Parts: sequence; C-alpha cells; structure tokens
Amino acid sequence: MTTRESPRRREVLDALRAAPSPLGVAEAAERMGLHPNTVRFHLDALVADGLVERRAEAPSGPGRPRTVYSVRPGMDRGGLRDYRLLARMLLSRWAAADPAEARAEARETGRAWGRFLVDPLPPYEPATPERSVAGLLALLDGLGFEPRPEGAGEPGRPPERIRLRHCPFLELAEEQGTLVCSLHLGLIQGALAKLGAPLTATELEPFATPDSCVAHLAGAAAG
Repeated sequence: MTTRESPRRREVLDALRAAPSPLGVAEAAERMGLHPNTVRFHLDALVADGLVERRAEAPSGPGRPRTVYSVRPGMDRGGLRDYRLLARMLLSRWAAADPAEARAEARETGRAWGRFLVDPLPPYEPATPERSVAGLLALLDGLGFEPRPEGAGEPGRPPERIRLRHCPFLELAEEQGTLVCSLHLGLIQGALAKLGAPLTATELEPFATPDSCVAHLAGAAAG
C-alpha cells in the first residue's frame, strides 16, 4: 500500500515533514493524536517503502539511544505519474512537423531503440532467419506485443509476417497511428538489423484486423 492509497500514512509523512527535527514514535503519536502502535506500524511501512529514514539518536543523558524518524531527502515518490501525457507531449512535436519527415524520424528512432533493446545472438551462432526471428519475437513479447509468426509454410523457412495481438501503446496509436506505427516498424527493423538477420520488416499494417496489427517480413535485400 502506498502513501496515496493510505491517507493515514500520508498524515504520518506530513507530520515528519512539518517537524523541525526527527521524531520518535511517542512524539509523532502525540502530535497526531494517535496510539503509538498505530504510528509505529505506519513508520515501519514508510521505512520499507524508502520514504523515511530510521536512525538511533544518542541520548542527552543516561539511558538508551532513542530511535527517531525523518523524511528521506528528495522528491516525494508517492505522487501521481502520467507518462501517457509525457508521450503525448513528445509525439505532438513530431505531429506538428512535415508528415513524411515525422514518419521518417519516428521510424529512425524506432530503429535505434530496436538495436539497443534486442539481445544479440551469441557470436558462435550464425544469424539464420529462424534464430533472428526468435530473437525478435523474444523482444516483442517482452515489450507486450504478444507476437505470433505466420506463413512460414515449411521447416527452415522464415515467417512471412508477425501478427501483433496487443499494442502496449494502444491509446497513443489510436491518436497518432502514423507516428506510433512508424516507430514500431523501425523497432522491428532495428532489432533485425542488430541480429544480423537476412530479412527485414517491409511494412507494418496497423489494425489489419480489429484485434491485431501485422508486420510483413521479406529478405533484407528486398527491404
């Protein structure tokens, strides 16, 4: 449970922030009008979440060291996130440019990330179509595309297409399909190039069916 999900935990965190110095359990409980056991429970959870620091403070006189709590320095990591808004903001820069240039830039960005994200084949393994496609499928599956190769026809022949049954950026693809799909096409092309594959993706057919997109493959020379 995060501080956003627990109003009481947020109150404990706010009490520590408002205090001029670190607080012990009894002090925090007195400030908040709560039972010490309740405060201790939430303090331990905040320490586990990395939001609060716990340390032993030397006593001013005889007695045992006192355990005190303070907020860990840094930005509050318990707040809201909106990475979709960030993606929309970045896509809007491409959308405002010349459409052909924007698609080309999105494709090249995808190629760069495809080369970066894919796990290369072991150096002792030849880059056969089968091994290359297996590496590509592992990447796409890890990214959440739920890929399914189709049209291989016979053993040793690479698939003619890869059906993508899930889009991890679906809402953005529905809003800015030409850019997002160009990015995906470049991702596949970059990954295959990094794998040394003798084939490439020639086209990405967005929403070829209501529930999937299709990447078409061909020999690298033809691509």
